[in-house]
Amino acid sequence: MTESLEIRVAQFAGFCWGVERALEIARQAAASAPKPVRSLGPLIHNPGVIRDLAGQGIEVADRAEDILSGTAIIRSHGVQHQVLEDLRTRAINVLDATCIFVKAAQEKAARLREQGYLVMILGEPAHPEVLAIRSYAGADALVVEGPEDVPAKLSKVRVGLVVQTTQAPERLAALVAAVAPRVRELRVYNTICSATEQRQRAAVEVAGAVDVVVVVGGRNSGNTTRLADLCRAVQPRTYHVESAKEIRGEWLAGSAKVGVTAGASTPQEQIDAVVQRIRELRP
Repeated sequence: MTESLEIRVAQFAGFCWGVERALEIARQAAASAPKPVRSLGPLIHNPGVIRDLAGQGIEVADRAEDILSGTAIIRSHGVQHQVLEDLRTRAINVLDATCIFVKAAQEKAARLREQGYLVMILGEPAHPEVLAIRSYAGADALVVEGPEDVPAKLSKVRVGLVVQTTQAPERLAALVAAVAPRVRELRVYNTICSATEQRQRAAVEVAGAVDVVVVVGGRNSGNTTRLADLCRAVQPRTYHVESAKEIRGEWLAGSAKVGVTAGASTPQEQIDAVVQRIRELRP
């Protein structure tokens, strides 16, 4: 007799407040803002949602120079300061959907620079959010992914640290422990989003109680990728998918409990579709 399957969905999974806000700004723009309406870069890191927005008339512009008229939506990850100013000086209708936590990191980076600190950013160097924060931090700002990236000669330097909002608290703690003894002064702003911390804790809790974990969200989503990494450290049978159709039956073989979690850019309908697909493959 086949044992019935239990599916556990993490308590905090899917859209965060910042993503909901960005999407609401986009929906209102599609209905009433000057046309054409474009987001500067993908509004959020979820291909399915971006396709839906395109269906509402919101296209993606890769460069500010490509937006010549109408409305520009600044995505939830933010944009470099100089790009934002350029759009505004060209009389483009600008709708800023930057997440408030990202905006706070930008403001703290700017304040540290003004106070004479060398700004250090913990994050992924090529991520749009980090590129935006760095533009407020000064030309000499450092972006590091961990202690191994910290330059050796900082002993006489006053360092101010801010963090990509989707980083894990453990990574911040490790960096602070490594940098503090090596600099003249270290000032730390923990700019990790509270929703990110909630999702990470809930995901790890689920991963420790199941046989398989499915993480749902865009592969270009930093917070979703980190969820997958954290889950995989607890439960090696962790799989990151963008859609339900990617799930394979052999992943579920021999499992009695399957966990599901999702990044902050993943809509509820995609989570529901994954749960349904798991039930179909492993009834």
